Order: sequence, then structure tokens, then C-alpha cells
Amino acid sequence: MASEDEANAAAAVAEDAEAAEGRNWRRKGKHDKPKPWDEDPNIDRWKIEKFDPAWNEGGMLEKYLQEAWPLVKGALKEHGISCELNLVEGSMTVSTTRKTRDPFIIIKARELIKLLSRSVPAPQAIKILDDEMNCDIIKIGGLVRNKERFVKRRERLLGPNLSTLKAIEILTGCYILVQGNTVAAMGNYRGRGLKQVRRIVEDCIKNVKHPVYHIKELLIKRELAKNPALATENWDRFLPKFKKKNVKQKKPQTKEKKPYTPFPPPQQPSKIDLELENGEYFMSDKKKSAKKWQEKLEKQSGRAEENKRKREAAFVPPKENTAGPSESDKNASDNSEIADIAKSLKKKAKEFRKNEAQESVIAESYLASNDESRQKKKKKSTKSK
Repeated sequence: MASEDEANAAAAVAEDAEAAEGRNWRRKGKHDKPKPWDEDPNIDRWKIEKFDPAWNEGGMLEKYLQEAWPLVKGALKEHGISCELNLVEGSMTVSTTRKTRDPFIIIKARELIKLLSRSVPAPQAIKILDDEMNCDIIKIGGLVRNKERFVKRRERLLGPNLSTLKAIEILTGCYILVQGNTVAAMGNYRGRGLKQVRRIVEDCIKNVKHPVYHIKELLIKRELAKNPALATENWDRFLPKFKKKNVKQKKPQTKEKKPYTPFPPPQQPSKIDLELENGEYFMSDKKKSAKKWQEKLEKQSGRAEENKRKREAAFVPPKENTAGPSESDKNASDNSEIADIAKSLKKKAKEFRKNEAQESVIAESYLASNDESRQKKKKKSTKSK
């Protein structure tokens, strides 16, 4: 019996395996697609290839650090700071010596290491050792969750051909380098350059304001700073006010919380319970079908009457206004009659003036003009003779 059970179980497992092979399983994920080398019999997937040094010729540490380390070491030696580059561990360390005099220079040396680790060129990073130069490393990786959105906003900060980044550097007077999930800025806190850079970067990544709008504001502020009369006034009236044109998102529908009761809700009546209440449960199938047909006919007749009423409503004549004209209508008609009378009187006055002008022709002038014309005719006749 045990052997028969085992044989049946093995047969069932074999059938399940065959069925699974015959199915086209839907793979989840964008990259989980069938590839041509998945079913290649010539590929041995269990073989471990030996490491070849040619695969990583650059080593564990970037080349620019190895090349620029003598320059960094010489700059720190002037301030009495010793530095060490460990190629095995891939670390940089700075420490004070007996020749160190400035206690704050070790903090500056630590900031120099931070800038070098963020791929800032060594000649630029060495400027941090000056007392007036400061740096600010802005972390932007955690401000946006979506990676595609983060990359798009980071490109917006750079601009086409790094034009936006160069404009921000000129207006703020800072050196800016966007690298990975951080933005390294070098400048002076006295001119509020580093604060402006941090604000521009965070607003861009959080999608609060585009960097171009910040550039416009900085240009206007630079022009206003040239006028000494506006030094003590508020500049908000001169600055442009930009409004976001994003489409408003739909507010999430929040369901009202019902008061808590320890008792469950009453049970809803089933279909059989409703039929028992109506008495349909004890009817025969013929009576049930006849009742449904009767209800259907009643609904159809009700709809037909409603449609007929709608069609006839178009032919119903409108109600006549039996009441007399209102006071406003009377005033309007009186005003129109007065205007017509005034127009007719003006017309008559013009015609009367024209008639008087025609009748007031002087008879003597008319006679004199006739005598002069006759004398001219006689002179002409004598000359012809």
C-alpha cells in the first residue's frame, strides 16, 4: 500500500511539473524578460572565471587623487599639517604636527579632504585653506524618492551646456560642482553667496521654484544694490512674483469615521426572506413569471406616457400676458415718443430755414445783374459790326 501511495504521489508531482513547463508564466518587473542566452546549451552558468587584472587597470582609487597628492601635501605642509594617502584602505588622513600654529587649520584640512572626495579639482579645493573661503556640501539624494524625477531635476539645475550653473556661479560668486547625490559649493558667507546657492539647489530639487526665476531675482537685486537711495528700502515691490501653473491634485477622499459600537451591524435580509415577506416564495413559476411580465408592462406604459408628454409640450402655445404694461414699459414708450417728436421738429426747422434762404433773394441785385448782361451783349454786337 505504501509503495502504491508513493507511486501516485510521484506521478502527481510529474504531472504538475509538466503543467508548469507548458504554462507561460508572467514575469514581473521591467527587466525580467526572456533573453536569448537563457536557453543556450553551450553556456555553463556554474563556471567561475579567474580574475584578470586587466579588468580593473585603474585600481581601487581614482587617478586624479594619486596625481594631485603631491600638490595637496605641499599646500598642507605650509600650514604645519601632515597628510597621508593610504592606497590599500583607500583613505586620506590629516593630522597636526609640532609646527602647527593655527588651531582652526585642522578643520580646514578636513574640509579639504571632503572636497577632494567629492571630485573637486585639487587646485580649487586647496583654496579652502584661506580664512575667508568656506564650503558647503548640500545633500540632495534624500529630497526626492523617484530616481527618474531626481535625475531630471538635477539636470534642470545644470541647464543646457551648463549655462544655468555658470549663471548661478557668476551671480553668487561661488564655485559649484554637482556630483552624484551631493552639490559642493565654495564661497564666502559674508556676501550670502553660499546661503543663496543652498536655497536655489533645495528649491530646484524640491520643485518649489525653477533656477531661472532665482537668476532673474539675483539680477534685479544686483541692479538695485547700485542705487544708494534704495539701500534702506524694501525691495519686494521690485522683485517679480512667479505663480506656479501646476495642475491642482485631487484631494484624497477621506471617509467619515463612524462612532465605534461594540455590537455588530444587523444582519441584512436574504433573498428568501424578502420572498417570504412578499408571498412570492409560495407562488408557482407561472405566477412569478406572470407577475414579472405585468411589472414590465407597467414600467413600459409609464415611460410611454412620459415620452408622449414631452413631445406634446413642444406644441403647447405660450401663455399670453393679459395684464397691462408695467410702469417701466410705459416710461420707455414715453421716452421713445418724445425722442421721435424732437427729431421731427428739428427736421421741420431745417426745411423752414432753407425755404427762407431761397425767398430772401434781393430783386434789385437780380435786375442789376440782368442789365449788366444786356450791356455786355450790345458791346459785343457793335464790335462785330
